[in-house]
Amino acid sequence: MIYLDYSATTPVDSRVVDAMSPFFNASFGNPSSVHRFGQIAESAIDSARESVARVLNCKPDEIIFTSCGSESDNLAIRGAAYAMREKTGAKWILASRAEHPAVTKTLEHLGKYDGFLIEWLDVDERGMVTPEIVAKAICGDTAIVSVMYANNEIGTINLIKEIAEICRANDILFHTDAVQAAAYLPVDVNELGVDMMSLGAHKFYGPKGIGALYARKGTALVPHLTGGGQEFNLRAGTQNVPYIVGFAEALRITEEEREQRVAHVQPLRDKIIGTVLESIPDSRLTGDMESRLPHHASFAFKDVDGNLLLTLLDAAGFACSSGSACKTGNPEPSEVMNAIGLSREWGLGSLRVTLGKDTLPEHVESVLNTLPNLVEKARRLK
Repeated sequence: MIYLDYSATTPVDSRVVDAMSPFFNASFGNPSSVHRFGQIAESAIDSARESVARVLNCKPDEIIFTSCGSESDNLAIRGAAYAMREKTGAKWILASRAEHPAVTKTLEHLGKYDGFLIEWLDVDERGMVTPEIVAKAICGDTAIVSVMYANNEIGTINLIKEIAEICRANDILFHTDAVQAAAYLPVDVNELGVDMMSLGAHKFYGPKGIGALYARKGTALVPHLTGGGQEFNLRAGTQNVPYIVGFAEALRITEEEREQRVAHVQPLRDKIIGTVLESIPDSRLTGDMESRLPHHASFAFKDVDGNLLLTLLDAAGFACSSGSACKTGNPEPSEVMNAIGLSREWGLGSLRVTLGKDTLPEHVESVLNTLPNLVEKARRLK
């Protein structure tokens, strides 16, 4: 099997495994315990927090460890929405139509059960939220704005710095889901100007089940998981010491090796995009060609069932993914495909090919030699 789904998850770097290993057995203490075992564990968390803060260019106490990127999104959006409503009465939340479900489902829940009002920001045909759209939508009753750094399905990079400046000028909290972005894009929170930023380790060769939220000092948050006083009273529960250590090490390596990783994947990505658009009739690139994640190629094929195409690819030895969600007996295009204005005959036929540091040129050649015939077969079988 050739793995071409690095935006879904990445293998854990062996250096990360080595850093984590001692905290499963030799240094197994609970970081909340007073004795020496606990002190060793607590010290490991403190060191990890400092390491993450160095990469993000922030203070260590602005880093909150969570179980994943989705939980970080939940804490940021729920926590800030509740706090701002309590503080100012603001009840509007703005977010793009192309956000990850960790954001969209959270907002739908807040609207249905907590009385918040949600305004969905339109994206253009590239899936981008323009700063002008944000500026036009903001009002005095806006509690928080959430726009993702880079889109998981179509790879488009948003103008986060410009959007943050608009929010700052209007004294409104700005959150970005940077889960897809952190593997390849700069995450200096002061340069970006964000108030909150969500990260998940398994997108950059760390373990699954660990994430982090950056929350700028002074950002009011209501905890969404209550209990003990861990993570500055914002996220209760015994801390996952080995995974926190793994998160920090994976992010440190990512920052250190970012340029060489980009240099490795981007030419391969460009070859995939160019060859697919030339060799497969009725194909189109989804997302922006220029403002795009360097490892990310995504397409829509007219009159193709994307889920069938994935099955054919899997049988041929390639692991890829699709933007379309498969619902029993009723497959529909994803919300992102709808948001960028694709008709159903195009939106159902989405394909995402994402590369990683272990992707080889021969892997790319192999999938490019195979894909045209599989798309043709999928059209026949539709």
